[in-house]
Amino acid sequence: MLFKESVRIAFTALFANKLRSALTMLGIIIGVGAVIAMVSVGMGVRQQVQTSIASLGSNMLIVSPGSASSGGVRQAAGSNVKLKLEDADAIKSKIKNIDYVSPTVSNSYQIVNGNQNWKSSVQGVTPEYMAIRSLTVGTGSFITAGDLNSRSRVAVIGTTVATNLFATANPVGQNIRINNSPYKVIGVLESKGQSSMGQDQDDVVIVPLTTAQERLMGITYVKSINIQVSDAAKMDQVQSEVETLLRQRHRIDSGKEDDFSVRNLTSIMQTMTDTTTMITLLLGSIAAISLLVGGIGIMNIMMVSVTERTREIGIRKALGATFQNIMMQFLIESIVIGIVGGAIGVVVGYASARAISTFGGFQTVITAAPIFLSFFFSVGIGLFFGIYPARKAALLDPIEALRYE
Repeated sequence: MLFKESVRIAFTALFANKLRSALTMLGIIIGVGAVIAMVSVGMGVRQQVQTSIASLGSNMLIVSPGSASSGGVRQAAGSNVKLKLEDADAIKSKIKNIDYVSPTVSNSYQIVNGNQNWKSSVQGVTPEYMAIRSLTVGTGSFITAGDLNSRSRVAVIGTTVATNLFATANPVGQNIRINNSPYKVIGVLESKGQSSMGQDQDDVVIVPLTTAQERLMGITYVKSINIQVSDAAKMDQVQSEVETLLRQRHRIDSGKEDDFSVRNLTSIMQTMTDTTTMITLLLGSIAAISLLVGGIGIMNIMMVSVTERTREIGIRKALGATFQNIMMQFLIESIVIGIVGGAIGVVVGYASARAISTFGGFQTVITAAPIFLSFFFSVGIGLFFGIYPARKAALLDPIEALRYE
């Protein structure tokens, strides 16, 4: 009964000074709201990066020409060796634990349909590319081994290219011109959206590798080799075997720098995830500082409240209120400030995160963990910063308190 009475008195005291109570809660409200909003932004960034890298394909290795160095990817000194189609064939035939291998080439060209034109990336690939990159054909079909062997002038286009060249019409069966040569559209890919770097993954035209090499670009080498490993646990092993095989094929002596680089997307994803997690923690920590500022505000107001109610405290102690009774009274008041401020802060933080997602065009991810953590932290702040004022009130001498003017 005493507890319920203490809660009632706490609310009465807060409502007696509405503006002061509101300003005291403001620090808690801003702190909780900022933590929820900032963490949701950080988690949104992490999810976007993970989704973007995952869209490139699972358990994927990418072999590129040029050695990896501190200055980026560059060609090894004195070497003109490029990746060959035979390198991809050797990887596929000699290395175990590999599901698919797809060598690729790419370049930008103006794509024309009637009086419509659009500049896009044209990629020459093999049929395995579809499985490696987890592509889905919305209408039509993907390129086949027959298209590869016959160097067919066929193309599979992304939704961005389809929209800009054909509007709402079905592109399948229609002809487009790439570098002034006709190509028949045999399929349209399902949309994959933007990558983590902001690149439109649907702005692409896919043609058979042999067609791109011989009829479009006039080259005999490939610009990258995409490899899908069958088991994520064997990524490092396969990567090491690929590097050893290519060093042998390119006749690179021991101690000399590779003329190629092998990137492990699983390692890249882990690194990016760790980085974005640190960014999320940093944003949450910065926002949490305002919670501490709000706690100092609570202590300040409770000290003022103790001073204002000195005579009341003296009367209560004279009527038999114990040390614990006075402590409880003022602790409940400070905790109530933390609870009410935290609850309003949760609403503000959730609304802010939704507003950022809706109006800012930025993906946010709202989870229960930061909401509950920030709320209970605000309650803890109210308790912690209320202890000193409550103890000061409980230690007041009743006679001196009654004399206080």
